[in-house]
Amino acid sequence: MTSTVRIELPAHLRTLAGVDREVTVEVEGTATLRAAMDELEARYPMLCGTIRDQITQQRRPFLRFFACQEDLSHDSPDDPLPEAIILGKEPLIVLGAIAGG
Repeated sequence: MTSTVRIELPAHLRTLAGVDREVTVEVEGTATLRAAMDELEARYPMLCGTIRDQITQQRRPFLRFFACQEDLSHDSPDDPLPEAIILGKEPLIVLGAIAGG
């Protein structure tokens, strides 16, 4: 099964990849956060290492993952994405954290 996953990127990553606010990736098999990020990095290699560490594959500290108004940042990257994401009804959101003082 192939799922088309919509991914919204923060401004600095859109600029780096030269894309609009939202991109789509085709995920073969079970649509997981890991599979979606793997496809995103394969399609836009300039994003490798910006969302996840290239060695550990852990999410970068100042980025969060949201889907269907839920924070997926601390969920297992191998958990299936919510059905609304898999069906293309909702985007997977990569959000840059806002720090202030």
